[in-house]
Amino acid sequence: MDSATSFVAGYDTKPYDREYLSAAARIGGLHLRFHEFRLEASTAFSTEGAKSVCVFVNDDMRRSTLEALVRHGVRMVALRCAGFNNVDIEAAKELEIAVSRVPSYSPHAVAEHTIALILTLNRKTHRAFNRVRELNFSLNGLVGFDLHGKTAGLIGTGKIGRIAAQILRGFGMRVLAFDPFPNSEWALQNGVDYVDTETIFKQSDIVSLHAPLTPETDHIIGTDSIAMMKPGVMVVNVSRGRLVHTKALIEGLKSGHIGGVALDVYEEEEGVFFEDLSGEVLQDDELARLLSFPNVLITAHQAFLTHEALSEISRVTVENLRRFASGQPFLEGTAV
Repeated sequence: MDSATSFVAGYDTKPYDREYLSAAARIGGLHLRFHEFRLEASTAFSTEGAKSVCVFVNDDMRRSTLEALVRHGVRMVALRCAGFNNVDIEAAKELEIAVSRVPSYSPHAVAEHTIALILTLNRKTHRAFNRVRELNFSLNGLVGFDLHGKTAGLIGTGKIGRIAAQILRGFGMRVLAFDPFPNSEWALQNGVDYVDTETIFKQSDIVSLHAPLTPETDHIIGTDSIAMMKPGVMVVNVSRGRLVHTKALIEGLKSGHIGGVALDVYEEEEGVFFEDLSGEVLQDDELARLLSFPNVLITAHQAFLTHEALSEISRVTVENLRRFASGQPFLEGTAV
């Protein structure tokens, strides 16, 4: 494997990306050139000399970008994430560009972040922390509720959803789940009941999303589903931003029907999440409105951000890049 075939251009890279990818690349014998900006048609010129690119969730892999990549000699796109809805897969096939992803890195990282969001929002730990730092030791407005005995409804029982369900069962919660491909044996072993989405919406005290973005799940949380939910319901999303219709969510919060919202993803997060905008005026009015609610907790797509997850993402990504450069097939289950 010579330097010409093993040269890779990486995009939308933050310091933690560069640290973990560089360590994996040294082992894999790859040469990476990192860019902080995102890859799109107008920046494709920066791939000059690379046969492969390494991209993230907000890089623009539509047809125009892929065509530009081909003109510059790029033959592979390696996604360092599980989702690939930012890639025009049909165009990639037509242009004979290989695409790989990391379908599973650390489901525990995302599932555990789900629980952190639920506990923080419920017990208002973030608000209490800010109060105490200002020497305000009042407990007014910090009342939460016991998770024990309540009902959690999970949409999606892949690896992340199953782990989240098991943790919630450990709190003594009743857990309902929906998945188009139910794992009945797992459900029986862990005391989880598979039901339809309507039952989840009507009976759950907490609705947590763990599903991919598909035509069926796009805006699965919207005006109609929110109307079915219990007054005071908590809505949690650590999956894909477009699973939740933001305008409907805001209306549910304004009316008081939704008791709390915890988000690690947002449907218009591109150009906002992963960036430091602390010195600027936020241009997204809906996100600004969400941030104004005292019962909304938002983290900026950090559920994956653990040492174990970053190590596995880098290992799988670099291994697929190495295999492509050597003419070998991708790791099983990682080809798109």
